[in-house]
Amino acid sequence: MASMNFKCFRAYTLRAQACRQLLAGRRTLNPFGQQARQPKLCYCRSLAVQTVHPGTGFWHVFCRNYHMELGNPPSFATGAVHLHGEAGNNCKSDSKRTDEQLFLKELRHLQSYKDIFKFVSSLESLSDTMVAATLQRVCDVEVEDGKLKNPEEMVEDETFRSLCFQLEKESQHLSDSGLVSSLNALIKLRVDPWSTLIVRLVSESQERLDKGKMTIRNLCILGDGLFDLEGSDCVMLEQIMDQVQSAKLENWKVDEIAMVYRMLQRGVGERGKYQNLLNKMNSFTITQVADFGPKLISAVLNALVVLDQAQAIPLVIKLCKHSARHIPHFTDDELVNVLEAFIHFGHSDQFFSEALERHVAKCAFTMHPHTIAKVMQYCSRKHVLSKTIFDIVAESFIYNADKFTTAQIAELVVPFGKLNYLPPCAPSLFRKLERILSARFAQFQPHVLLNLLHSCTLVERYPLNFLAKVFSPYFLQQLQAEGLDLEKSVLSQLTQLFLTVTLECPSYEGPKLLPKYRVKSLLTPGYLLESSLDLHFYSRVKAGLTDLLGGRIYFASHVLTPYCYTLDIEIKLDEEGFVLPANRYEEVYQRIALCIDDQKRFCTNTRHLLGKEAIKQRHLQLVGYQVVQIPFFEFDPLCHRTDIVEYLHKKIFPNSYRLNW
Repeated sequence: MASMNFKCFRAYTLRAQACRQLLAGRRTLNPFGQQARQPKLCYCRSLAVQTVHPGTGFWHVFCRNYHMELGNPPSFATGAVHLHGEAGNNCKSDSKRTDEQLFLKELRHLQSYKDIFKFVSSLESLSDTMVAATLQRVCDVEVEDGKLKNPEEMVEDETFRSLCFQLEKESQHLSDSGLVSSLNALIKLRVDPWSTLIVRLVSESQERLDKGKMTIRNLCILGDGLFDLEGSDCVMLEQIMDQVQSAKLENWKVDEIAMVYRMLQRGVGERGKYQNLLNKMNSFTITQVADFGPKLISAVLNALVVLDQAQAIPLVIKLCKHSARHIPHFTDDELVNVLEAFIHFGHSDQFFSEALERHVAKCAFTMHPHTIAKVMQYCSRKHVLSKTIFDIVAESFIYNADKFTTAQIAELVVPFGKLNYLPPCAPSLFRKLERILSARFAQFQPHVLLNLLHSCTLVERYPLNFLAKVFSPYFLQQLQAEGLDLEKSVLSQLTQLFLTVTLECPSYEGPKLLPKYRVKSLLTPGYLLESSLDLHFYSRVKAGLTDLLGGRIYFASHVLTPYCYTLDIEIKLDEEGFVLPANRYEEVYQRIALCIDDQKRFCTNTRHLLGKEAIKQRHLQLVGYQVVQIPFFEFDPLCHRTDIVEYLHKKIFPNSYRLNW
């Protein structure tokens, strides 16, 4: 392994034109480690770092030249590379390994490139592994959203230039790991791809690749860098993937499995390319899940989501189950990846939900807003009503609301309406929300704002101050401009908002929703506002009603009301309480709406109605219907027909001692 020995040369910045000069001479060291008198070796190089212009997306190049002289007293520790053979006494090898471990441990605590380079320049020597780790750590702290935070300052740093010079000079003597890791980091730091440094490292990588002796880990690191450099059409990527496919899966380590998944996820495996390899990996990875830690679980699940591996459901389920025990150890980003996998593949796990509840209860006030929003999105999609999560999230939002983006605010608040739950701090929560809407109304995307305001009405919180803007033609034009083309689901939300204002807020005197924007039925594809009917449940209720009422003609199914709601079953009564035929429209004194509520209309593993069902029943009552709820948890235990008839009799006619028809 190569070791970079510092305190051998001096580096400083010149703004002259890039050049290379080689003066005769060779450095020697005396036995006492003092540098002998020698001619100077001068080296000039142009180094470019690229950044992306925020407005156009084009890369701009910051170029500076640097000049290095060997032989002068060092102004700081930088230097040449000295290679040490791997053979030798084991004590030295163990000591070297220990030094690297201590170095990496210290490196992880440094949070700026200045601190990193200051730490590096204080050391006597660096192995190529340590140099690669240094550059990688600089990437971690300086690259954000694909852009460098301080491009000009960093490229002018003398230690950075010295490291680049030594990597270029000694590229042939670097280990495979040091070579590909350094190349990967430099590419991510936007070093000019046409610089001699990058060209030389890529060329050396090609030579090593041609030998076919790289490990899976090094192949993946190299592939990751080349993908950043040239995209998925890079010729070397195909050569890398050929070697990956020829390797025996049984010999792969678990971290190598995750690295191959990531490489395929980044775009190498797009459009179904390498699906055969993925199928083999999906099958093999199931046997290795027990050895996965939080980072690997998150990485593989994220790759499966991006690659849309619907055929890998057994692997997804096993990873999701295994993730429950690691929830306290996930970083925020890792937890987001896991939650996205649950949402994407439609999987749910009670043990995971319970572990998530415990974790959020402890960490809600310190979790990143994106993570909090994703937790609430998970609860919303899976209909998981965890009062512990909802209560603590509501409290944390009240104190940290300014940290949330408008989209995150909507993702956090909408589940309260969807799952029909008000936390103990609801007054403070909605006061805070009202202040945010007043201050940041224009920042909300129209469809996000519509979802947010609609969800508030589900739990009887009426955003009257903002409905005038929502019902305005300008807002509807904004919705159309987003490309939604006012599809039926959007119009249905607007219609239900209008119904809510009309029925529940008689004091509202603002603009109304124009008739052309109202729908006749809220039963839309996707069942956003009304749930479909469970046919098996309906058949059992229908048979019982037929026996109870004396015939099928005395009730109607799937009845669309003038108020846009669809009734599961409708029964009509005259003034004396007698049941009328369903096709009778005269003499109707009372209408009974039977809500056949199967498990899908309740929060998971609870008897708590979803928000869309609660508002429907509330509105039906307001327009004069007698609403009778037939919940699954009461009806399912009934086995005999006589029990069903007796149950329906008590539910529909609780005050009648005999049946009238």
